[in-house]
Amino acid sequence: MVKKLRNYIGGSWVDSTATNFTPVVNPATCELLAECPDSPRADVDKAVKAAQEAYEEWRRTPVLSRAQYMYRFKNLLEERFEDLVEVVVKENGKTRDEARGEVRRGIESVDYAVSVPTVMRGYKVEDISSGIDETAERQPMGVFAAITPFNFPMMVPLWFLPTAITCGNTYIVKPSPQTPLSMELVYELLDELDLPEGVVNLVLGGKEASLAVMEHPGIVGVSFVGSTPVAKIVYETCAKHGKRVQAQGGAKNYIAVMPDANMEASVANIMGSAYGCAGQRCLAGSVVVAVGDAYEPLKNELVKRASGLRVGYGLSETTQMGTVISASAKERIESMIQMGVEEGAQPLLDGRGVKVEGFENGTFVGPTILDGVTPEMKVAREEIFGPVLSIMHVPDFDTAVEVINKSRYGNAASLFTSTGKYAREFKYRVNAGNIGINVGVAAATASFPFGGQKESFFGDLHGQGPDAIEFFTDRKILIERWL
Repeated sequence: MVKKLRNYIGGSWVDSTATNFTPVVNPATCELLAECPDSPRADVDKAVKAAQEAYEEWRRTPVLSRAQYMYRFKNLLEERFEDLVEVVVKENGKTRDEARGEVRRGIESVDYAVSVPTVMRGYKVEDISSGIDETAERQPMGVFAAITPFNFPMMVPLWFLPTAITCGNTYIVKPSPQTPLSMELVYELLDELDLPEGVVNLVLGGKEASLAVMEHPGIVGVSFVGSTPVAKIVYETCAKHGKRVQAQGGAKNYIAVMPDANMEASVANIMGSAYGCAGQRCLAGSVVVAVGDAYEPLKNELVKRASGLRVGYGLSETTQMGTVISASAKERIESMIQMGVEEGAQPLLDGRGVKVEGFENGTFVGPTILDGVTPEMKVAREEIFGPVLSIMHVPDFDTAVEVINKSRYGNAASLFTSTGKYAREFKYRVNAGNIGINVGVAAATASFPFGGQKESFFGDLHGQGPDAIEFFTDRKILIERWL
């Protein structure tokens, strides 16, 4: 019998009232791992009520005591580290090393939550007027929720939940129905903490559950990570219903390479950026802009390195690139490659039709490189979300900056160079929220906000870092005079 997953509400595992279920499939082996309920609005409502009932007691729990739960949570995550890694590989298709990186980043977010008693402070001015003191105090707000994606099923929910609850809020996670197993294990560990019932809740489902989260009057704020079209819907819907919202959208990340760059080191970084997680991440480098004389040596080194990547099942320690998430994702990615060829791009390396021995039905797409790509081509403008790297050739640095800034996305951009002047100009002029200098994946650590601009982010306060404290608390201004 295939396991039917359950929700976690009010401190207990409970059956969903769903009548429909989504299959959770290992994309490499095609094994049916579980069935994820398409929880209806009634299930979301139960979770909200449980979180509301827990809130008053939880907010009155001293912040140092709330932080103690995070110390214990981190220890549990460390003890089950490799178990979490294996679950991520099986449901998502990453390699072991990539999954280890994801789990480690998730734990770093728990580390940051431990610092909440220090960073959640307000501020005060004595004698703002004669005999009057003025204070700004930070307070939690109530029930928050996250709608999270398939590509980082363990890490992304932990961008939000630990900080939110340590600030004194209660929380609901609605993960992707394609990859719910990571959160199931995380919530098993949360259950071991003996948190007050209702502080953390898990509701599984798809569109209906997501809409219920966005529209429920008992939820004060929503965090989202996913594609830009959906991020827009989340932003508009949550704002319409009076909620705080941070919606991280899609990306088209450009990497500029100058002629003076260390070509071998640069390409090694670009490999991880373009093909890590099979290109299924919002910080993936998807367009390389070769500046001037960098073009020929860069192109040759990219093809050499990419053609040697070992594609296979993520649980094998020798695998360097795993699968994409599903058959439909594979079909979409391969159709985008074909569209690029029809637009005039030359496939220097074509990953369509790749087969892995023993996993012939797996959803593998091999490393792909399209040369001769121009800014007006769809493969240069639209997010592919797969292991496809496009190469553009421009005459100079200023043209590279102009090409990058014309993109409607602004998640990340990187520059490889040995010249400080170019590095400073790049970070100063390029309109992207995460900038890398000789770094292929400009991923903020947990104590810094995860940036995003233009159509890559909708909202005011980003995830992680000080922005998270701002998002999960409100300031109350106290003006006092004692006679």
